[in-house]
Amino acid sequence: MGKKRKGLAGGLSAWLVYAAVALFVVLVGGVFLSVLMNSFATSWFGGWLPDGFTGKWYAFAVDEFGLWNVLIVTLIVALSVTGISLLVGVPAAYALARRDFRGKSLVLGLLVLPLLVPPITYGIPLATMLYEYRLAGTLAGVILANLAPALPFVVLVMTPFIEQIDPNLERAARMMGAPTHRVFTRVLLPLAVPGILAAGLLVLVRTVAMFELTFLTAGPNSQTLVVSLYYAAFSAGIRPGQSIDAMAVIYMATTLLLLLAALRFVNPVNMVMRVRD
Repeated sequence: MGKKRKGLAGGLSAWLVYAAVALFVVLVGGVFLSVLMNSFATSWFGGWLPDGFTGKWYAFAVDEFGLWNVLIVTLIVALSVTGISLLVGVPAAYALARRDFRGKSLVLGLLVLPLLVPPITYGIPLATMLYEYRLAGTLAGVILANLAPALPFVVLVMTPFIEQIDPNLERAARMMGAPTHRVFTRVLLPLAVPGILAAGLLVLVRTVAMFELTFLTAGPNSQTLVVSLYYAAFSAGIRPGQSIDAMAVIYMATTLLLLLAALRFVNPVNMVMRVRD
């Protein structure tokens, strides 16, 4: 009887989990579907479906909000942050993976802080500093602000990945006369390519989605898509809701594509297990 009750309880718990996940998917899918349909609606008042469909709101968003310029700025910021983070973060991760030194735990703790602390808490003093040096409001200022969480993220993702690469391969290359830089570029980097791709794509997704730091440091000509979407929705003036939904669809589609590309190279469960180990 005891085993039967446990089996029934386990089955009920599983069904409750499935029901909760299904409810979440339906709610999120319903919100996304309503935004998508409204972005193509001529008008929509109270019915299950819009009164008609049109693509003019996307053209309106391009003209009214300068959508192409916003997308170009978003691409420049995201690629710059990703490139700099990988360029600096991968060698730093290699040093942390291969060297034991006093204060290593402290360094790792400091690297975790920008990922655990809400960006607004350190974003305000960071923006104040950038305004003092007249970097806020420029592309360079937005890139520097987004590097604050992106660089530690790359280091923390790549450190356990590099630790799994057999150091004997590097020793063998050095015994055969390869200098350090060639060991790094010819031996380590080819083996670390999957981790580098995963870290780079995840940083790309985080940068495109980063609102707080970009909002605090962006100017009229350095707004990324998520900040431009905020201003389109909440700044003064009356705008068609369909045009704002059109921008939201473009933002969601961009983020979703980048996230799917990142998941192609990284398994979140394996990443958690590596960090635990």
